[in-house]
Amino acid sequence: MKALRRSKIFSLYFYAQRRNLSSVADATLQKAAEEEEFDSVWECKDSNILPFLHRTVQECAKERAAMNGKSVHSQIIKFGYEADTLTTNMLINMYSKCGLVDFARKTFDEMPQRTLVSWNTLMGSYIQNKDGEEVLHLFVQMQREGTQFSGFTVSGVLCACAAKFAVFESKQLHAFALKVSLESHVFVSTALLDVYAKCGLMNDAFRVFDSMPERNDVTWSSMVAGYVQNELYEEAVMFFHRLQKSRVEHNQFTLSSIISACAAVAALLEGNQVHTIVRKTGFGANVYVASSLVDLYARCGCIKEAYMVFSNAEVKNAVIWNSMISGFARNARPLEAMTLFEKMQLAGFYPTEVTYVSVLSACGHMGLVDKGRIYFDKMKKEHNLSPNVYHYSCMVDILGRKGLVEEAKDLIENMPFAATPSMWGSVLASCRVHGNVEVAEIAAKHLFELEPNNAGNHVLLSNIYASKRRWGDVASTRKLLKDSEAKKERGKSWIQIKDKVHTFMVGERNHPSIAEVYSRLDELLVGMEKLGYKGKAEHDLHDVEESRKHELLRHHSEKLAFTFGLMCLPSNAPIRIMKNLRICGDCHSFMKFASKITGREIIVRDVNRFHHFTNGSCSCGEFW
Repeated sequence: MKALRRSKIFSLYFYAQRRNLSSVADATLQKAAEEEEFDSVWECKDSNILPFLHRTVQECAKERAAMNGKSVHSQIIKFGYEADTLTTNMLINMYSKCGLVDFARKTFDEMPQRTLVSWNTLMGSYIQNKDGEEVLHLFVQMQREGTQFSGFTVSGVLCACAAKFAVFESKQLHAFALKVSLESHVFVSTALLDVYAKCGLMNDAFRVFDSMPERNDVTWSSMVAGYVQNELYEEAVMFFHRLQKSRVEHNQFTLSSIISACAAVAALLEGNQVHTIVRKTGFGANVYVASSLVDLYARCGCIKEAYMVFSNAEVKNAVIWNSMISGFARNARPLEAMTLFEKMQLAGFYPTEVTYVSVLSACGHMGLVDKGRIYFDKMKKEHNLSPNVYHYSCMVDILGRKGLVEEAKDLIENMPFAATPSMWGSVLASCRVHGNVEVAEIAAKHLFELEPNNAGNHVLLSNIYASKRRWGDVASTRKLLKDSEAKKERGKSWIQIKDKVHTFMVGERNHPSIAEVYSRLDELLVGMEKLGYKGKAEHDLHDVEESRKHELLRHHSEKLAFTFGLMCLPSNAPIRIMKNLRICGDCHSFMKFASKITGREIIVRDVNRFHHFTNGSCSCGEFW
């Protein structure tokens, strides 16, 4: 169809040329010529042909028809119109749209007279092709020639700096904007705060934003996105509240960014509020907003709600398929993840590297070694995807969780990448579960080199020694930790009640309701013990008496958070707990009994995965 359309265009042009028909140029082109080329001293030779050439160049730019565009360029030269500034600007734009930057530059360099449009168009071409260096060179050349510039020129150069994270050049341009009184130009200011945000300078970005006399939805969106990109999720949520008070219209980019922020901190309440705004504004049909919502609900453990958003999405792309598959994997739904993986291909979408990370992760959580190996081979043979470090990390996790720690170690040592701390950390954790001291020592040695300040690796090795009653090695490991500068991350759990987050640590004393929490927890433990619950003292590996071990386990942070949720939440509401470390075996057992005795659904998101406890069982199938 496109070829037929181009054929008609050229037939019209040559027909008009033969018949020497008169024509009037497009009104928009005439206006542009009057406004931008008023200072041109060149005069057209044949006003009857030139409008057709202009229209044809514009059509070639619209259709990205490079070969036809070159043909028209040759006709322009043939009829002697190559010196016309308006015509040449159109050619530069056409070559830029077709991705032929070298042709655009050659046309630009041969111009006898350039306008601001000429410079801006060529700079835009380099920006689209991510050649920020050449944009800066052009801007310097422009200044040396004394060419007039505009706010769009400066904002374009700033965009180039943002693409290459050029902090020094950006600050120079900021000073230049101040010097020429362009700092209040909305596009310049927006470009400035965007480049500062992308370079991680959010304080500078906020200062630019705060000093702006005029803001638009793009400005607000850039700030929200900047906070999210710099992992300042709580600040992003607070800034979004300010945006709502300003009554600026929401756009899909702002909504997608703030949903991502809510997902990162599992802020379900705020996420639900944003979802309501999405429904009101009609952006639910936007596939990227829908993908963010799927990710939000999956990260909050609301897998049914995530699938509902996915199912109702009018348009689906690879991103939303990947979000849903990842959500199933994260929430211990491996069969659903694998089924959706097949449906994705039936729908005509090819799996990506991200897709395979999700399905391999699903296999890892359920210990499906054979299935994991099939997927690992399939991505290379069927979809021509080279496994990256994340795929190897998943395979190491799959092997380690199944107790094949020797094979996991060999895979790390023979893979074409340098091992990451998470890989050796996975092996060390698997050695803790399966009691392999020899491989644990190898993994710990690598981790001490890769993460010298991570005290958790020392503690985990110490725990492995303690499980084998090797108290001498425990003492030496803890002495090594004490002598080093490494610091152990303290375990904590938090729960959101209405609009407030409550955080607990083991032996918590500062929470205003802590006395009531301890009293209620003791009552709950008495009832659970009647049903057969016994604290698993082997999960406290201190060299102390058995009774003391039970005492240390009694007040773990997730138990305190659960008890507080039981006290404050409605009887039909699930209790959602977040934890910064892996849930221990005793607390896992506690949550199973608690879900049975209270009849509540308990959702715990630890550092590795989600655990859904209902009626005395967990979604992980005792494998985590």
